[in-house]
Amino acid sequence: MYLVCGEALFDVFSLENSNRSSELGFTAIAGGSPFNVAVGLRRLGVESALFGGLSSDYLGARLRRVLEEERVDCRYVVTSDAPTTLAMVGLDANGSAQYQFRGEGCADRQVTLAHLPELDERVRGIHVGSYTLVVKPVADTLMALVERERDRRLISLDPNVRLNPQPDVALWRRQVEAFAGYAHVIKASEEDIALLYPGRETRDVAQGWLNERCRLVFITHGADGASVHCAHGSWQRPADTSLPVCDTVGAGDTFQAAVLAYLARLGADSPAAIATLPHKTIDAILAYAIHAAAITCSRTGPNLPFEHELPPIA
Repeated sequence: MYLVCGEALFDVFSLENSNRSSELGFTAIAGGSPFNVAVGLRRLGVESALFGGLSSDYLGARLRRVLEEERVDCRYVVTSDAPTTLAMVGLDANGSAQYQFRGEGCADRQVTLAHLPELDERVRGIHVGSYTLVVKPVADTLMALVERERDRRLISLDPNVRLNPQPDVALWRRQVEAFAGYAHVIKASEEDIALLYPGRETRDVAQGWLNERCRLVFITHGADGASVHCAHGSWQRPADTSLPVCDTVGAGDTFQAAVLAYLARLGADSPAAIATLPHKTIDAILAYAIHAAAITCSRTGPNLPFEHELPPIA
């Protein structure tokens, strides 16, 4: 089981379905990067649990219902009376998402050190990412968790930088570097690196994260595919163009879930195991994750793929 840590929210999309300027239509889809990763793992046949805050309001109850329907373990969910975060999503001409968050004081931030879970042997790995890395008190809680578990379980990190919840880039940089110090696997987007380290080459940043602890770094490059950086070197695979692109919402989360699922299915979801992965296997993980992300991009919103939609893991 992977314990996926962070926010659950609703992505709210505007619908242009009225000729009246005074009338707006919306559709809301359950999401949040960690929420999507937890669901994506289950759809790919790997057990997952969510450690994060859910509201007791109607929207929070609906998020819990989705998790239960997707068979994500909810035993580590923290429930509070704080409201549910809403992410207002706009799509540009290429289907790329732009976000504005309504989240101050909301439930996904109200996870404190008092909520730190005790983990049993079922939990093989911990994944952290997105804006719960930088907003308090949840950021301190997640830092304490990965610091405590760094030598016992596989730690993975996806910065998934969102400046609307926290516009302080220097704070983002400090927090990402602190979490990266405990991570064994890091996945980031080219956009993340441009925001965190303006003027630096993406490849240099990725290779700088590699050390005796961190053995795999994946970088997504949008329409240009994705790259991997490891002890065997660095290389890139092109995007999967066999499917049309509807939008890119959830593509990065799909890539993350696919990487973790592949490692779990290989039995390589431990710090020791990823240190010995051969070049061929790492390349297969990269290809699998790219194809998984392409499936999500071919559909509206974060509709992540199921195991039967992807080639079997060797």
